[in-house]
Amino acid sequence: MKQFLFFLFLQILTSLYAQQNLSDWKQLALPDTVGSWILPAEGKPAMPVWGHANGIVIGLAPLPGPRGLIRIYASYLEYEFPEVMNFIAFEPIPKGSNHRGFSELEVSSLDPEERGKRFWSSNDSTASLPSDPVYPARGVVEKINGEETLTLYVFSEPFDNGAKVYVRLRFFESRPYEFEITTNTYNGSVNLDYFITTATMGNKARLRTLFFKDGEKSSLNLWSGYKDIHFTPHECFSQQEMIRSWKGGAYFIAAPNEKDYSKAEFAAGTNEHWKFTGKTATQYWIQENPQEKLTGLVNGRFTYWASENPIPGGVSFENFELKSPFKNGEQFVFGITPLPPQQFIQQIKTRPLGDVMVNEFNLNHNCKNE
Repeated sequence: MKQFLFFLFLQILTSLYAQQNLSDWKQLALPDTVGSWILPAEGKPAMPVWGHANGIVIGLAPLPGPRGLIRIYASYLEYEFPEVMNFIAFEPIPKGSNHRGFSELEVSSLDPEERGKRFWSSNDSTASLPSDPVYPARGVVEKINGEETLTLYVFSEPFDNGAKVYVRLRFFESRPYEFEITTNTYNGSVNLDYFITTATMGNKARLRTLFFKDGEKSSLNLWSGYKDIHFTPHECFSQQEMIRSWKGGAYFIAAPNEKDYSKAEFAAGTNEHWKFTGKTATQYWIQENPQEKLTGLVNGRFTYWASENPIPGGVSFENFELKSPFKNGEQFVFGITPLPPQQFIQQIKTRPLGDVMVNEFNLNHNCKNE
């Protein structure tokens, strides 16, 4: 049943991204559900999808959508029509430069006349030679520190600026609404100042509110009166402003200001794939051990991408990202929780009772032995 529903949701995406050359993706083998996980079928051309059977799932081209992006699916939000919830792009910045590479926008050097870098998957960090995306890696299911995990690697073809990058993606069984992203370069890359993994489609959920230690910031106030068809300038926030979990992790959190998406009124001609009707959710980035120079960045749009159709309710956030000085193995977490932002914030600030009890036991035990 889960596989059927997941495949149905992929079929619906065809109409949402009709402008994309979909090749024969519908002929690819359906994913398997194995325990807690969704995994690509083995030994045959297969849909490149991985993640939680009852949580967040990611995918790659040739599934519908632009090339050079990781697709993020969140079917637990009860969409009226299942859709991609967001995308993640790779945007590396070489040392000494201010110019980003753009995985979604650069023309491929591997696939002539195709816009968007080719991504491919692997079970390990050694697969720097391009491979066929329709033969995806299965992913590695294993226990780490007693918890079952799913791990895969996603590589990009070289960028025009000389960056050669890949990420390790890891899902944890106890965390169904998020996944870990570890950023790296592979042999022959130029040195990097930054490797930004940016969530590119905040306008889909119409994210408008950011949450910080000292309160909230709205896109409607940050860019009051903005009505241009282009991106706004970036707004930047320091890690000192971010909400901290009880463990000390820095959280960059965004949510919509709407309670009921069904009440939105769209301009005539708005593409159907923008008409999101699922449940509201809170999107977030985490760096568990934040660098001093960590920042959170957002930009916004008044109109939907590549159109003059205004976004219902006014300007909203589009790109939503963390920016931290690059080093191989730098870790981030991206998530989409169904919890309202205030409840989510309370949850991350509150130390679990079980953890408190374990630490109190250890403290008392140590005191008795002294």
